[in-house]
Amino acid sequence: MEAILVTTDVHSALDNPVPMLAHLHQVRERMLVADCGDFFEGSGYYTLGGGVVERRLLAGLYDVIAPGNHGWHHHLKPDLRPLTVCANVTDLAGNMLFRPLREVNMAGRRVAISAVIGEQAFAAVPAAERADVCFHDPAHALRRLMGAHRVDAWIVLSHSGYIHDLRLAEACPGLDVIFAGHCHSDRYQPTAAGTACVVKGYELGVGYALATPSSAGWQASVHRFPPVDQVPSTLKSVVARIDRIRRQLAAPLGPLAGAFRDRPLDLPALLTAAAEDLRARTGTDAVVLNQTCVRATNLRSDLTMGDLLQIEPFGNQLITVVVPERFIDDPAALLEMLTDRAGPIITDPAPLPPRLHQILTTGYLATNFLHPDQSPHSGSRLAEALQRVLTGDFSERQGDR
Repeated sequence: MEAILVTTDVHSALDNPVPMLAHLHQVRERMLVADCGDFFEGSGYYTLGGGVVERRLLAGLYDVIAPGNHGWHHHLKPDLRPLTVCANVTDLAGNMLFRPLREVNMAGRRVAISAVIGEQAFAAVPAAERADVCFHDPAHALRRLMGAHRVDAWIVLSHSGYIHDLRLAEACPGLDVIFAGHCHSDRYQPTAAGTACVVKGYELGVGYALATPSSAGWQASVHRFPPVDQVPSTLKSVVARIDRIRRQLAAPLGPLAGAFRDRPLDLPALLTAAAEDLRARTGTDAVVLNQTCVRATNLRSDLTMGDLLQIEPFGNQLITVVVPERFIDDPAALLEMLTDRAGPIITDPAPLPPRLHQILTTGYLATNFLHPDQSPHSGSRLAEALQRVLTGDFSERQGDR
């Protein structure tokens, strides 16, 4: 092995998979191929395909992978668990949930490759999937692991976020390279921190980060996958499966409303309209939506299934939950808590009124932060409300009121 190539946050971005697949196939004999997590979810390819394609790609093209918050349960399957490493999650009895590291020989050096998941990312794993899993401080877990193994170099695949990885490097002297994931920042330039270099590759299957051993330590760089239009014969069946899903995604759903046509999507405006639509249709006291449940895209004149699943790729069910007692008279504190844990929040009405006992919200907010087991879900999906808004059903209905 002459280098380590690492992708991150691919998020089922399979519209143009050939450059990535062809390059990974080409370099596997001379490079160790790894992933920093969140290979799954984020597009209609996952929604319609259920992760089958992504698992085949990971099992067939990768040597070691880190778990991310998206697609966590796939890493527990027999095909991916042997590839997955993570040093800071255990079961309730304290046993490692995954292998803590993998050792390889690279340019005459014994190299340890481990992984960690950050606290915020772990909290974003669906609650039911992490119910029997314990999170441990990444720095503490790595220091303990480093103390138990004698190797020439330490490489970490981190699904924590770039800023957290800079802190991790300072807290763990002796690390050589930290490959960053989870943050979706535009910070790609390798950065020195502590004894390590922190580097993040291009997301969404566009590119990768590379670390190469040198006489001075390790050289890190970031690259885009070179353009090609042919894949090896061994990958043609999986590309054919991707093409079948692509044809499904092209199905038309209707012409776009004028406010959304031929322009980049305004996510706050879309969610604000969807929240107003949902509150009017359901009669609920308030609607609370997290902006992280939708993704930006450029729309044309018509809405397709692929557009809708690109915008709302996570299949959020809408759930009616009882507001925790401590927030009933302090809705501002409720919003502060949700914003801190889940990012920007859209509500209708805005601001939220006091004495609020129930809200309609996304399954993500409900199951992770509001404990909804006491109340039934509404049975509808956020994507249905978004489609109404995007195709003008919402605006027409509003005009009739």
